[in-house]
Amino acid sequence: MADRFQRKINYMRISITDLCNMRCLYCMPEKGIQKKPHTAFLSYEELVSIVKASVPLGIDKLRITGGEPLVRKGILGFIQSLGEIDGIREITMTTNGSLLGDMAEPLKNAGITRFNISIDSLQEDRYREITRGGELKDVLRGIDKALELDMKPVKLNAVVIGGYNEEELEDFANLTYDQPIDVRFIELMPVGEASQWAKSRFISNDTIKKRLGLLNPLKGAQGSPAKYYQLPGAKGKIGFINPISDHFCSECNRIRLTSDGKLKPCLHSNEEIDLLPILRDHPEKIGEIVAAAIDAKPERHLLNQENAICTSRNMCQIGG
Repeated sequence: MADRFQRKINYMRISITDLCNMRCLYCMPEKGIQKKPHTAFLSYEELVSIVKASVPLGIDKLRITGGEPLVRKGILGFIQSLGEIDGIREITMTTNGSLLGDMAEPLKNAGITRFNISIDSLQEDRYREITRGGELKDVLRGIDKALELDMKPVKLNAVVIGGYNEEELEDFANLTYDQPIDVRFIELMPVGEASQWAKSRFISNDTIKKRLGLLNPLKGAQGSPAKYYQLPGAKGKIGFINPISDHFCSECNRIRLTSDGKLKPCLHSNEEIDLLPILRDHPEKIGEIVAAAIDAKPERHLLNQENAICTSRNMCQIGG
């Protein structure tokens, strides 16, 4: 289905939990988030029914996110159920990678085709500081397992935070030389926890490009938020995701579904459609509501404008 700006919307990002086993500075409060009763969240069965209602509208690609999706029990059966839906051609996952060492192979067998792994430092102490307690060795083990299973490209997402990890840009880029790894530098966004300090810590991707030097531009995939480049002789690629300095709204092909049943036409908007009461009282109307959400997608976000209103919910509540 095309929205009113003639963008083909075929991609749904599904957050299955707002819980996480880390407390990244820009994503989640240090003490975590206030827990809600199970009834406040979509069950796996309800999530599957929403996807089934969305396929006739053109949704054929899914990304499973959190919080950290692997902390929710029963995920393997859920992935299998999604894979059995006619019309779904790809199921991917965004994860912090800490549980992938043991879970990557079962997830692949269940139907996950590729992982995006969030990793904001390659130094143990700094990684522990940014994540407030995460262990880098666990994530590296997960990356190695995904590579061993030939789930390429393995995409590593690094949010660049001034004063924390900008000294590691070259180290991240060098990971692409010998392995089919795509390192993607993401500009820090003023969302939730980061809304008050993102501007003072912001480093544009243009600055990163200049730091890295010679990069050969590559043709990007339609709808991809990243602009890709390659170091000479490298097996992998380097991507730049620029939601602030150079937004990609004109090619946005996605909608988001939060774990508590909110359909978000745009990540950077507080506008949400609450599916929970509709799903539980009038499930036959879900397809109609999803179509309305697609049609309601704004032309672009306004994050790079003066006095822009930032998204109030944390990324862990929206879906990273």
